[in-house]
Order: sequence, then structure tokens, then C-alpha cells
Amino acid sequence: MPQPTALIAEDEPLLANALRQALQRTWPELEAPHMAANGIEALEQALALLPDVLLLDIRMPGRSGLEVARELADAWPAGRPFPLIVFVTAYDNYAVEAFERAAVDYLLKPVNDARLGATVARLKALLDQRAAGSQDEHLERALAQLRRLASPDTAEAEAQPAARLDIIRAAVGNQVRMIPVSDVIYFEATDKYVNVVTADGQALIRTSLRELIPQLDAQQFWQVHRGTVVQVRHVQAAVRDEAGKMSLVLRNRSEKLAVSRLFSHLFKQM
Repeated sequence: MPQPTALIAEDEPLLANALRQALQRTWPELEAPHMAANGIEALEQALALLPDVLLLDIRMPGRSGLEVARELADAWPAGRPFPLIVFVTAYDNYAVEAFERAAVDYLLKPVNDARLGATVARLKALLDQRAAGSQDEHLERALAQLRRLASPDTAEAEAQPAARLDIIRAAVGNQVRMIPVSDVIYFEATDKYVNVVTADGQALIRTSLRELIPQLDAQQFWQVHRGTVVQVRHVQAAVRDEAGKMSLVLRNRSEKLAVSRLFSHLFKQM
């Protein structure tokens, strides 16, 4: 079996070096881990190096560890085993509960050798399983874990339910358009805004999809990509191209909407 490889993404140099040294102590068979100083570097290096293991700090400049993992799931080349992911976090009850609920491995800062040793043992066992099993099966397992991490905590959501949004107020020139949410075909994130697309045109609102999604009816509006939420009644079909990428054909619209691997399960045949 080839020597396993790893990438550590941590924006604090002292913690990054300490983790690298601890990993080399507890897993001497591992190739010297590569390092990334922020989320953007982590994404670029992961796609260039295609490591077996990723240790991702949850809070990094550029991209969070969770954002890196989600983007990798969409961009990872077909035919290559998806990396095993370990999230590294400062102590945070909500984060720990979320990781445990999703069955994702995590390390608390500062990382100690005993806890890291247990993680290494688990990673070795998973790498052996991955070598013997189906790549599609292990990718789907990773996607299922990321989906569970992406979903809000049920108890927290019930305790603080978001108010349902019925009307969107969007600035168009010197006017404020009042757009019924039922008229929206899809929402599309841009750099600082969300583009609201209706049959009558488009309008920008100064908010984020993360803030918007809890206010939408989840039965009607489906997130299909990190930057796209579509009203499902406007979807005519989901199609795959020769490379296996999925996109949505909309009713009475010429554009297609990309569907990421993280959300493609929504369109499996019933």
C-alpha cells in the first residue's frame, strides 16, 4: 500500500507546526504532511495534491473548514478516493455536538497525543476499508456526513424558529420592489448580494443565503448548490452530463442550474 498523505489547514502557525509534529510522532508511516495557511490555500492544495487525509481548522480566513470540505465534495475528480476529513476546533459545545451527530472525527485544540493517537487509529482503519471497498460508497458516506453537518440542530431550530418570509423588498434603481416569495424561481448568491430571479426579471437583495434559507419553506425551496436555492415547482428535470455532473432544467427558462454532489441525492428516483 502506498505511503498515506495528509494536508493540514490551520491559520495559526504555532498550532499548525505543533499538530504536524504530533501527527508525525503518532503516525510515523505517514508522509510528511503538507500545510495550508487558510481556507483558500487548503482548497487549492487539496485539489492539487489529492491527499488521503485532511485536517481542517473550522475557522480560517478565506474559507471555513466546513466550506472547504463542501467545495471539495463538488470539485473532487471522479475516480479518486475522497479524503478522510478531521475537523480541528477550539472547544465549542455546539460544534462538538454537531460533529458527533454527523459521525465526523474532530480534534479539540490544543491537540494532545492521546486523542490524536485514537484519531490516527480510526483513520488507518478507514483507509484499509476504503482500499477494500467501493469509491462511490465511501464518497457517499462522506457526503452524508457533510449533509448532516450542514443541517441545523433540530432542538436549536425548534427553540428559535425563523419567521417565515412572504414578501421580499428589493431595490431596483430608485424603486423598492415588493416581490412575493411565491413568485421567486430561484435565489443565486453573488459576491455581496443574493440575486432574486422571477419570471418578471431579477433584483438584488443585500443579504446572504445563509440568512435567507431558514426563512423559506423547506418543502418548496431546495438548496441545490452552495450558491443556489430553487423553488422546486419550477424544476422540470434533473439531468447528468457525460462527466456525471448534474444540472436542473427549469420550466419556461433557458438557463440550467448546477447541482452539487452534496445535494444531488434530492433528485434520486423515488
